[in-house]
Amino acid sequence: SDSGSDSGSEDSSLSDSELQAAFASGLLKPGLNVVLDERPKRRNDVEGLRQCLGEFQQRQLAWVERLDVTLGPVADPVSQSASNDDAVDPENDFQREMSFYQQAQAAVLEALPRLRKLQVPTRRPDDYFAEMAKSDQQMQKIRQKLKSKQEAMERSEKAKQLRAMRKYGKKVQTEILQRRQKEKKNMLNAVKKYQKGLSDKLDFLDEEQTSSQGNKKGSASQRIKKGPNAKRRYKNQKFGFGGKKKGSKWNTKESFNDVSSFRSKVAHNKGPGKAGKGGKKALNKRPGKRARQKMKSRAR
Repeated sequence: SDSGSDSGSEDSSLSDSELQAAFASGLLKPGLNVVLDERPKRRNDVEGLRQCLGEFQQRQLAWVERLDVTLGPVADPVSQSASNDDAVDPENDFQREMSFYQQAQAAVLEALPRLRKLQVPTRRPDDYFAEMAKSDQQMQKIRQKLKSKQEAMERSEKAKQLRAMRKYGKKVQTEILQRRQKEKKNMLNAVKKYQKGLSDKLDFLDEEQTSSQGNKKGSASQRIKKGPNAKRRYKNQKFGFGGKKKGSKWNTKESFNDVSSFRSKVAHNKGPGKAGKGGKKALNKRPGKRARQKMKSRAR
């Protein structure tokens, strides 16, 4: 045994060329190499098949024990004629498989009535129970794995949606900031032009007022849609609305038309006290910068 192990270790340490030379000279021991026989050639043993068929015929078994169906050439459903043996090319896969399929169909159509006549069941019953190849524990593990995989896919899908929503939110936010910066820049440019006297239009103020009024209207509509909160509704239900207010400071048609207390001298700074302080100097006061710019622009 020791010598065999030594020789085995020596053989394992040899290179491929040395092993091939040793195999050619016959120095390798049996068991290390296996000589494969040539594959037997396929042949159609007609005599052997007939001999086996004759042995089955001698037993004289009932058809239900044999279940053999022998058919001649199968009728082609397209041409409705029997196909010859030479019509099917064995090298053509499609023709060969179609001939097998048609022959199997014809065999089924012939065998099923005979099986029903012998009361042999051909369909699986509704309450058929087949034993599983895998145990319940293995199937439970597979079910848990599939469930975890599905949950992981759902989590990844939710994460993708959240990332898309954040990306869209950031995009909208940047667009709003850019629009505000652009509006601010345009308004500053318009103010600078107006201050330098290059333009006498105050459209930017109107735009600002309309935008602020639109925001106020929007907020008011939101407040109207929202309505009072639960606390306010509870107090209104408990204490009521307090009734109509006094309305002493409200203006009416009579008070609006009453101009008896109007003093033109007081309203236009022409009273005695005003004349004593300023006099003619107040009337000859230099106009402001904006008024001078307007006068210049009109002169142009």
